[in-house]
Amino acid sequence: GIQEAAENYRKLFQEILNTSREKLEAAKSILTDEQERMAMIQEEEQNFKKMIESEYSMRLRLLNEECEQNLQRQQECVSDLNLRETLLNQVIKLATELEEMFQEMLQRLGRVGRENMEKLKESEARASEQVRSLLKLIVELEKKCGEGTLALLKNAKYSLERSKSLLLEHLEPAHITDLSLCHIRGLSSMFRVLQRHLTLDPETAHPCLALSEDLRTMRLRHGQQDGAGNPERLDFSAMVLAAESFTSGRHYWEVDVGKATRWQVGIYHGSADAKGSTARVSGEKVLLTGSVMGTEWTLWVFPPLKRLFLEKKLDTVGVFLDCEHGQISFYNVTETSLIYNFSHCAFQGALRPVFSLCIPNGDTSPDSLTILHGPSCDATVSP
Repeated sequence: GIQEAAENYRKLFQEILNTSREKLEAAKSILTDEQERMAMIQEEEQNFKKMIESEYSMRLRLLNEECEQNLQRQQECVSDLNLRETLLNQVIKLATELEEMFQEMLQRLGRVGRENMEKLKESEARASEQVRSLLKLIVELEKKCGEGTLALLKNAKYSLERSKSLLLEHLEPAHITDLSLCHIRGLSSMFRVLQRHLTLDPETAHPCLALSEDLRTMRLRHGQQDGAGNPERLDFSAMVLAAESFTSGRHYWEVDVGKATRWQVGIYHGSADAKGSTARVSGEKVLLTGSVMGTEWTLWVFPPLKRLFLEKKLDTVGVFLDCEHGQISFYNVTETSLIYNFSHCAFQGALRPVFSLCIPNGDTSPDSLTILHGPSCDATVSP
């Protein structure tokens, strides 16, 4: 009778109470995450703004240098003042277009940042409201579960339906736009002049690596791939340095990464005296890492470790190094866009390009990296 109905309702209220407590913890977690993301995207927006400004300064320097070289060449040939004035006007026009393009990028970055913040604030408000509602519900349910038979049955059906209705409300984190989608388009024409003929240094190659005769391609040797260790850990110790090193000037090179599923390219500085020991000796690296997990391609930069948005598979990476200004930039050559740059790096000593492949766990891998030598590499200037 009445006692049995009361006990059935008490069990239902207790189940809802347990579910409410679990949902409360989930809502609190989402609320904390959204508050942390709000602080994080503000910092990210500032970082991307610095990156855009750094890229603009670098492009402007290269544009001015290209202009000076063109003027010098014209002076050696003719002394036509009209031609000189035309060249200067062209440079002013290009510099103006460059500034307008980068101002537009900053505006787009600011717009995306504001939209992201609005979405996160709305999500934070929804999470806060659900936390308050669940806390109130839990207090009511705890009271209800402790009531006597008649008090518990009073408005029991209404309380049950209202409780279930609240639990059916679905809370999700805000979907925001990745700031790395604010691509910086274009590559400096000076890269053609600054492109270097790099070769791989066999003396620094990991034993797992086989190098081509022209020392431009690296691949993993068959039968020498160690399958021991943690299968969840990516082991990029199969690395090799370029034979060339840089202590000053500006330099650019390109790498074909289209035939590799897990790779790294970047800059290394440190000792590398013994063959195959490069990965174990002291030194620092600035790296771009690409990997595929299932059907998803991901990019990471280091340091610090940061994941970047990748719309499609990357085939060719361009690397630009400016020793004097402490800048390293990575480019998507196929899409002619900046991937990421590091500015104000404190370089000490010689810097060497570095290339790595991931050692697979057990299975053989056809992965390979190739340094590209474009026809424009023959042109050289004083760094």
